Amino acid sequence: MSKAKLTLVLLSALVLTILIVVLLVSIFEHKQEAKLTYFKVVELEDGEPDPAVWGQNFPRHYDGYTKTMRTSELMKYSLYGRYGGSEAFSRLDRYSEYRRLFDGYSFSVEYGEDRGHVRALEDMLATARLGDKKPGTCMTCKSSQVPSMMQKLGIDGFYATPVKELMDRFNPKHPIACADCHDAKTMALHISRPAFKEAMAQRGIDLAQATRQEMRTYVCAQCHVEYFFRGKDNYLVFPWAKGLKLEDLETYYDGINFREWEHGETKAPLVKINHPEYELWSSGIHARSGVACADCHMPYEREGAVKISSHWVRTPLANLTNACGTCHRLPEEELRVRILEAQDRTYSLMKRAEEAILDAQGAIRTAMERGAADQALQGARRLHRRAFMRWDSISAENSMGFHSPQEAVRILGDAIDYGRQAELEAYKAMEGPGQ
Repeated sequence: MSKAKLTLVLLSALVLTILIVVLLVSIFEHKQEAKLTYFKVVELEDGEPDPAVWGQNFPRHYDGYTKTMRTSELMKYSLYGRYGGSEAFSRLDRYSEYRRLFDGYSFSVEYGEDRGHVRALEDMLATARLGDKKPGTCMTCKSSQVPSMMQKLGIDGFYATPVKELMDRFNPKHPIACADCHDAKTMALHISRPAFKEAMAQRGIDLAQATRQEMRTYVCAQCHVEYFFRGKDNYLVFPWAKGLKLEDLETYYDGINFREWEHGETKAPLVKINHPEYELWSSGIHARSGVACADCHMPYEREGAVKISSHWVRTPLANLTNACGTCHRLPEEELRVRILEAQDRTYSLMKRAEEAILDAQGAIRTAMERGAADQALQGARRLHRRAFMRWDSISAENSMGFHSPQEAVRILGDAIDYGRQAELEAYKAMEGPGQ
């Protein structure tokens, strides 16, 4: 072999050896990195409410968590679609008809869009509804310091104590944070709010037997649900005793003759539905397929060999590859189109339901002005209540129907039907004896 060839062979062998060594070192480092769940910088106390303290041990998670308050940049590029995001706006200014729909209730005076977990406490305190009369129940899902307050005051005592008094006594500073979902010692997902435990026990579900995948939904369902305040002490209750469907909630409320206010225009006894994400999701294909809230809103991502659940809680539209692409092997644009088509369909039906309810309100008001008796208007008011609950359950829900598109369409279809039936009943009342 010539000297030149020998030199080339030796150089090639040297380069190959170096590459193999670099590869082996990289593999070793990644394996070591993957073994490290986290590097403990501080010892976390049970229920530690400050997310910045947790962030010393979990900097990647904390960095994602803080991004919740910085969605404006994504909004510029329409990555949040047409119906979501964490930007504050007045629904009453955007949808002026809401003032009539909520006539006689505090939501006709103020109805602001929330701004996400990091702003939860701040937004609740700034809400003018009820003013200084807000009960402690209003703070239940707004601060990671709530569990410690409940320990000191008792669950009943916490609910019955006005927010103003809680602020003066405890001075809570932290919004929804790490301790709301994680045990500080084991990092396991846990339930920190009693209302969810009570509601699940009533349904015969043993949370101690829940799988980790189920817990990736349950920690969200502590707060993203329909609820009401029971009695003079404002005890927090999830109305699930009959089931999770809208009709089940309605049966429950009707059974206890519950109403939150009498509509100013029609005098119908109405119920305000509050962001029933868990209830709507439970009826959908994702729930039946075992997909958890976190799979879509906090999907797994990799940094080197480390795999974590993203703690930038946001709409899947802003992260389609990780949120949807894991299961749906389709181009991002196709995924986006499918989501927006479902939401647009929901929105269109929601506006038609509003029109039907407003027409019913007008007909009932006219019947009252013409002297129709209350007895003759009972049917119309009952139908107004049914239509309103169905419209509001989708309007207040935070996915514009996407958590269960078929169920959202079904509910809104019934809302339109009941609204038109209420209108007809009001006209019949005008034609009754003596009218």
